[in-house]
Amino acid sequence: MEQALPPLAPGTLYLVATPIGNLEDITLRALRVLKECDVVAAEDTRHSGQLLKHFGISKPMLSYFQFNEAKRSEEIIERLRRGEKVALVTDAGSPGISDPGERVVKAALLAGLRVEAIPGACALVAALTASGLPTEEFHFIGFLPHKSGQRRNQLEKLKTVSGTLIIYESPYRIEKLLGELNEVYPDRIIVLARELTKKFEEFLRGKPVELLEVLKKRSLKGEFVVLVSGIVKEKNEKNI
Repeated sequence: MEQALPPLAPGTLYLVATPIGNLEDITLRALRVLKECDVVAAEDTRHSGQLLKHFGISKPMLSYFQFNEAKRSEEIIERLRRGEKVALVTDAGSPGISDPGERVVKAALLAGLRVEAIPGACALVAALTASGLPTEEFHFIGFLPHKSGQRRNQLEKLKTVSGTLIIYESPYRIEKLLGELNEVYPDRIIVLARELTKKFEEFLRGKPVELLEVLKKRSLKGEFVVLVSGIVKEKNEKNI
C-alpha cells in the first residue's frame, strides 16, 4: 500500500518553485503544496492566478513584490504565527533568486518560524548544465546594475574569478552587455541561453565579438542567461 504523504506543517512558509516556461516542469510536490496551503503570496497575482487555474487550483492570493515587500512580509509573518500555511511563488523559477523572497525568509527565520523550500525549475541551473562550460565552480551574479559605470566596475572585479560567471539580462540590454563583455573579456567563451524550456529555446556560443555579429543579423527576444567562461588556471604537470 502506498504510504500517505505527511500533511503540510502549520505556520510554515513554503518557497514554491514554478516553471520558467514549460508548464510540464511543475513538480508533483509543488502542486500538492499549492493545493493544500491556506494562501498563495505571489509576485504577480494575475500571472500566478493563470498558473493555478491551469492546474485547477483555487486559493486566496496576496501580492508580494519588490515595492511592497516590507509591508507584506509583516502580514505574512502574522499569518504564519496564526498557524497558516503560506506558499510563496514568483513569476518563474525559485523565490529569492533574482526575485522577491529573501526579505520574508529572513523575517520568518528571525521570528522563529519554519521555512521549507519546494525545489523545481531554475534558469541558472538549466542554462549552466547545458552550456558546455565548467560546472564544478560557478558564480551567480544575477542582474548587473543599470548604470554603465557600476556595470563596468563589477565586470572588472570578476576578472580574477576562475569559475563560470552567470548573469541574467533582458533583451533590451543584451547588446549593451555583449559590448561590455567584448571590452572586459574579449577572449572568453560566452554562452547566451534564451527562451529556456520553451518552444524556441536556443543556446548561442562564441566570443563576445562573434555574438555581437549574430545580434546585428537577428532580433533576439526573451530573457537571457549569459554565461562567461572563467579564467584558465595554469597547471604545473610533469610528464611521466
